[in-house]
Amino acid sequence: MTELKDVEAKLVERSGRQSPDSHVWGDHSLDLWEPFIVCKDAIDAEAARLSRMAAPNNGVRRTYFVHPRAEEGTLSFTPGISCSLDVLNPGEETAFVRQNASIIDFPIQGGGKVVMGEKTFGMKQYDLLTVPAMCVHKYVNDTDAVQVRLRYSNAPMLERLKVHWLDEDPPLPGAADHGAVEEEGEAEEKPKSPYGTFQLTDDGAYLKPYEELINPQPIEVKPHHWPWDKVKEELDKLAALGSKYKGRRLYLLYDPVTGRTNGTNPNFFSCITIRPAGIVDRPHRHASAAINYYFGGEGHSVVQGKRYDWKAGDLMLSAPGWAIHNHASDVGPVYEMTIQDMPFLINADSLLWQEDLKGAISLLGSQAGFETNREKVA
Repeated sequence: MTELKDVEAKLVERSGRQSPDSHVWGDHSLDLWEPFIVCKDAIDAEAARLSRMAAPNNGVRRTYFVHPRAEEGTLSFTPGISCSLDVLNPGEETAFVRQNASIIDFPIQGGGKVVMGEKTFGMKQYDLLTVPAMCVHKYVNDTDAVQVRLRYSNAPMLERLKVHWLDEDPPLPGAADHGAVEEEGEAEEKPKSPYGTFQLTDDGAYLKPYEELINPQPIEVKPHHWPWDKVKEELDKLAALGSKYKGRRLYLLYDPVTGRTNGTNPNFFSCITIRPAGIVDRPHRHASAAINYYFGGEGHSVVQGKRYDWKAGDLMLSAPGWAIHNHASDVGPVYEMTIQDMPFLINADSLLWQEDLKGAISLLGSQAGFETNREKVA
């Protein structure tokens, strides 16, 4: 057991106005992380290096893309999201593992399988798969080609909270998880509060007893697989929306268990976008950070007034939280896969979103959102 030292709180005063006394259009007091691009050549070179190295003891060949401003001890692409490059050679597999972070896998080369508990999912290039928190899983390459995946996780957020838990010796699928087995005599019904949950005030404030506090209604988060061939068939239909359409030609890869938070898993959403040539988004901003992987076409993004050019195979921190940005497709069609921590921020009641910089700022999830003109141009 870790022995804790005696410490005392620091006193830090922050009286008075905390933001600048005057603002120009788009200005704010946030300290934004800078966008950056990991180019295709760098990704390919690192994948090749990982493939050449001796097999690690757990089978995991992994390199994290880390922002220069990441805090010591965190492997952050954005403040709350990690992104790694994972490589598995033909015939290899990783050891089983579990953790309390959620994972999204996006194969950019090759294929194979993911074993999650009692289920096995096949995967091919540009498929997307989710690995729920605490799901015992391993990766298998049963193909003749090198498997290369982008792997996204909310581990940095948990690391900042000092609660990221990693178990590299988990109970294997099919075996009893002894940590979850009740000791003899504990299975009997425990005494409950005679009062239950009840309304305390007319404005809707409630009281809930301890027995219900430690036993919230469980909602099972299951692994899911979105095959690229099926997604692409639906996505390509959106290319028919004309240039007058004021929205984004995308589909959210949605898990209904996330409900109103619009998640691919409880922490992130992933969406796949198609951009015909010559499409320019209008500038907007949101508190959620966005990571784009481009796998078709060429284009550019303008973030806080600075232009960034990208092409197929590039990975980009395309929208630091609350940065003003827009994207344009110069050579189409552009295909891109986006990861944002939108569901996490909706659950925190903190997702600011401004779809039109001359319009209102909305707290999405608690306030009304925005509309497009799709019905008019369809």
